[in-house]
Amino acid sequence: MPEYHPLTETEAMALAVERTSLFTENAELFCQEIGDGNLNLVFHIKDQKSSASVIIKQALPYAKVVGESWPLTLDRARIESEALRIQRSLCTELVPEVYCYIPELAVTIMEDLSDHHIMRRGLIEGRRYSLFAEHIGEFMANTLFYTSDLGMNQQEKKLQQGRFVNPELCKITEDLIFSDPYTASPNNNYNPALQDMVDRLQTDEELHFEVAQLRYKFLTQGEALLHGDLHTGSIFVTDKTTKVIDPEFAFYGPMGFDPGAIIANLILNYCGQLGWIQDNAVLADYRAYLLDTIQNVWGQFESHFRRLWNEHDGDWLLNKKQFQDNYMLKLFQDTAGFAGCKIVRRIVGLSHVADIHTIKDAAAKEQAERMALTIGIALIKNHRQMKQIGEIIQTVKGV
Repeated sequence: MPEYHPLTETEAMALAVERTSLFTENAELFCQEIGDGNLNLVFHIKDQKSSASVIIKQALPYAKVVGESWPLTLDRARIESEALRIQRSLCTELVPEVYCYIPELAVTIMEDLSDHHIMRRGLIEGRRYSLFAEHIGEFMANTLFYTSDLGMNQQEKKLQQGRFVNPELCKITEDLIFSDPYTASPNNNYNPALQDMVDRLQTDEELHFEVAQLRYKFLTQGEALLHGDLHTGSIFVTDKTTKVIDPEFAFYGPMGFDPGAIIANLILNYCGQLGWIQDNAVLADYRAYLLDTIQNVWGQFESHFRRLWNEHDGDWLLNKKQFQDNYMLKLFQDTAGFAGCKIVRRIVGLSHVADIHTIKDAAAKEQAERMALTIGIALIKNHRQMKQIGEIIQTVKGV
């Protein structure tokens, strides 16, 4: 049994041959480490004689973004591999196939998605994805409903919940999203021009009360198996397909966290377009597309979720319409609040989004950052009074 160590490209190629049936003996393999995230090595391996290819992802025992001073458990590779397999069983066309998991090396070998591109980059470039809302709505509805007490055997759910205890990565979320931006944390990283807004973030008691409500939900409500890091950088797309990747933050938490993350990232792109589209008419048109996408993401998610609920012969008390309507209202309110927290974190916290962070024009960048913070704060403060997705749209349009 091999002892854990970070793989070289040569070792990654050898594993691809040994642990899959994708490559012939005379394959001419080319390997490149392509990881641009914060936590892992990612190797792209391709046979130059054929179209065969594979991705090998290896967890590192520390956060790349900080270094070895921030140690992390390698068990997150198991969690990611198991989450991918569960998600693919529920949404076959929307999740890459896992070929092999090697626990001693914290390695997952999976389907190559090189024919897709990262959605965040596509949105920055002004691309449109007409099927995305339907796809992501279906993904979230299936993965959340069928891993919850609403859609699976409630005793089996308790056992499954135990396999996804993910304390170290949950701690990252708890700190970076629900604590650091609201205090003078050394993890914060923000544009000095925003100091006035950061000062307000750290002294606004009303805001802190609402963040506390959301933090407590994240800490205590194990409703369903969350992806846990569902942003546009974790989604590969084409004009016709969508693939969701990277669920290493998966754990049992509050359902609204995943749809909130998606909506937050679409709003961040909406704000960032100030730095990417110079023509006002084109900017307004693309922003309208983004707002329509936000509305459709929630609409598709809710309609798919309610349909699954109504068709499922589950707990008779939980199947009553009054309970369902109240549950969906609370789920929407959580979604709005979590979206606000994710937005604030991406402007003030440790890890930013390229939609805004890579804008070269300093004035446009600051304007986008201020817009995002204003929207995020409003969503957090008002989330418990919101009743429909149109209120999120109006919040964005009103800034």
